[in-house]
This record gives sequence, C-alpha cells and structure tokens, in this order.
Amino acid sequence: MKVLIVLTSHDELGNTGRKTGFWLEELAAPYYRLKDAGAEIVLGSPKGGQPPLDPKSAEPSFQTDETRRFEADPDAVATLAATVPLNTVSADDFDAVFYAGGHGPLWDLAEDADSVRLIEATTRAGKPLALVCHAPGVLRHATTEDGTPLVRGRKVTGFTNSEEAAVELTEVVPFLVEDELTKLGAVYTKSGDWEPYVVQDGLLITGQNPASSGPAADALIKLGTVSR
Repeated sequence: MKVLIVLTSHDELGNTGRKTGFWLEELAAPYYRLKDAGAEIVLGSPKGGQPPLDPKSAEPSFQTDETRRFEADPDAVATLAATVPLNTVSADDFDAVFYAGGHGPLWDLAEDADSVRLIEATTRAGKPLALVCHAPGVLRHATTEDGTPLVRGRKVTGFTNSEEAAVELTEVVPFLVEDELTKLGAVYTKSGDWEPYVVQDGLLITGQNPASSGPAADALIKLGTVSR
C-alpha cells in the first residue's frame, strides 16, 4: 500500500524571529510504523524539496528512538530532502494520507489550496486521512460535497489551548487548533496535556500532540490500509 505523508514548507514562527517547521517525532514515528508495516511512503510538502525542521524538535529532550533512527537512516534523510510538491500530487495515487504537525502547518497547509484539494479528494474517495498535533487545523477550509465543513459533527482532537499556552505561543499562532475545530462544529475532545490521545471517526483519524503521532499511525494500520 502507498501512503503520502504531508509536511509543512513554512519556517517562520510568526513575528518572533524564531524558526519553526515540522515536528520531527511527528514524521519519524508514523514513518517507521507505516514502513515497518509494509507501506510504500511518499513525502510531500507545498513547495517540494527539503521541508524545514522545527529546530526545537531535534533537541535532546525531544528525541525518541524513532527520531534517532530517522536521523541515522540515509534513505529516510534522502527521501525527506526530495519531498514532492503538493500541486503535483493526486489522491488517486495513494491509499491513505497522513499529515504531520509542528507549528508550520498553521501558516501554510491551513491555507493551501492544493492541501484542501488533497484532503477533500481523499475523504470523498473513501480513503483514510490522519492528522496529528497542529495538523488537524489544516482541515479548517475543507468541506464535504455539499459545502459543509468537513469536520462538522465529526469526532476529532488536536493540539489543545492549554498545550499552546504551555509553549507560550497562544498570541503568536494565527489560530488555536482547539478553538478552530470547535468553531467549525466538530465534536472536539482531548486528554491531559502531552498525553497520547487519538480519536477515530470512521476513516478520519486525529491525534492530540507529538506523543499521539505513533498511535495515530497504528490506528491507520488497523484500518487495513497497509499490510505486509
């Protein structure tokens, strides 16, 4: 089976002068869960090429066995350096799509027309879609075929207001994931800050935070979308 993992191309953390991007654990954990389950993986991003890594996610305190494995894997590093541009991607070519988080997606993927097109085509084709941490926020402009917000009435989770406050970025991000999903009519639930928490509503899978990225990939695998 073939799975597309989508990453951000945005590297500026608002007006702070600091860098952001994708969160390493949220790529590495699903990458190896899916790969070890036999999936063929393609990485994509709005601009293509090397996506920006949130430098904080590579700090020792945020490293995991999977992030260390990724950084030591020349094939994975080469794949990351050559992500395909989203405007060249078709949902028809994949069995499932997984969006990694980090703060970057709130600026680009949340507003990117190609991302919206991919999300809508994936869900309308009856294929699984998983998004973790800040990535559920990229659902904000996606709709069903009748124009209803895609998440309206759907059970979801995502990075919480209290987690955003804990990292002191509430006033920096363009919107708060929890508030946005709730405003759109989603049935938003959450667990404690930084605890793994995954919500599945049919073929829509969402994870609350970095620790939820591996379990979200496991949920995708259990749907039978990937097999050895």
